[in-house]
Amino acid sequence: MRIAMLSYRSKPHCGGQGIYLRHLSRELTALGHTVEVFSGQPYPELDEGVALTKVPSLDLYREPDPFRVPRLKEFRDRVDVEEFATMCAAGFPEPKTFSTRVARLLAERTHDFDVVHDNQVLGYGMLKIERMGLPLVTTIHHPITFDRRIDIAQTRNPWRKFTLSRWYGFLRMQGRVARRARRIMTPSETSKRDIANDFGVDPARMQVILLGVDDGFQPPTSPRVPGRILAMASADAPMKGIATLLEAFAKLRTERDVELILVTQPKPGGRTERLIDKLSITDSVRFVNGISDAELVELMGSAEIACVPSLYEGFSLPTAELMACATPLIASRAGAIPEVVGPDGFCADLVTPGDVGELEAALAALLDDPERRARYAANGRRRVDELFSWRAVAAKVAKVYEETIAEFDEEKTSADR
Repeated sequence: MRIAMLSYRSKPHCGGQGIYLRHLSRELTALGHTVEVFSGQPYPELDEGVALTKVPSLDLYREPDPFRVPRLKEFRDRVDVEEFATMCAAGFPEPKTFSTRVARLLAERTHDFDVVHDNQVLGYGMLKIERMGLPLVTTIHHPITFDRRIDIAQTRNPWRKFTLSRWYGFLRMQGRVARRARRIMTPSETSKRDIANDFGVDPARMQVILLGVDDGFQPPTSPRVPGRILAMASADAPMKGIATLLEAFAKLRTERDVELILVTQPKPGGRTERLIDKLSITDSVRFVNGISDAELVELMGSAEIACVPSLYEGFSLPTAELMACATPLIASRAGAIPEVVGPDGFCADLVTPGDVGELEAALAALLDDPERRARYAANGRRRVDELFSWRAVAAKVAKVYEETIAEFDEEKTSADR
């Protein structure tokens, strides 16, 4: 099959969309299919044999100058104007504007592809693709409605609540597009339920396909660093629960020689850095970012404990990657995390999301129990081997493509009679 995969942004080392694109496209190519990725900035890292077509935006949220004002010569057309105007009105334009741009590109290349795969763009441009004669499959990792609820609930400033509501305005569009999607893939039963509830999608049109873990994630060959706790999450996103972890760690730090490594890049002067200063734990918390895959695996394997304190996850790929590295876990009993780690006490201690005291007690107890850590490590690795394979994911996704193409062709044939 000739496959076009679409993603409005594809950060390569964090955030599920870029990681999903890279590994799925690689394994589909290994199965003999031809894959071309269409992406806006930040562009993905792709493996040999996978083509990338860049669909540049104004890149208004790039580091180190997010919410930048472009120079006049950067504006190419009315879509660029719409993108900038939406940002100025406190909205998030990228899903809509990317969908418009990529639909234009595909309209000129309808004979180059057998199927198009939307990786949670859900912009209005997606609705034009099947009218061009190309069957469309959609992935929704989780409905961003949860991010919106958590962000707004944790914000007290009325003006900030208003701007957050504006920022998440694109969700109305995503719900409308999702309800019209032919077939949706999602990585967990939790996401399937939440997409049905929040977007009003018929569950019969959704299929759960677990995510995979790259073979490079392996248990360490060197001893773990005593007292090292690690977390992989966007530091300034309230949904990731880093504030809860920092407060629990600060209490733990008063009694123990421990360090916390956060694999993320916080916003300078943002909420995470301010909280670290307030808790007086600057000397015990380290941020790591921009490292290679091999360095990341080494870092994940160096921790005595990893923590996933999220308030919600539609799957949590970093959790599965940590399990592959045989790193004992403490994780929130939130969203799809229990689906990923299995029952409480199998390869992770599950705690109430947002409960600082419970998290602190769980961290202390697991640090004091090397036998349980060893059991969690072995069980986590075994669970990954049994359930989370990118090759198996690709085979299942390819079957969805084939079924969608056959259904689409049958509908076209019926319409022509």
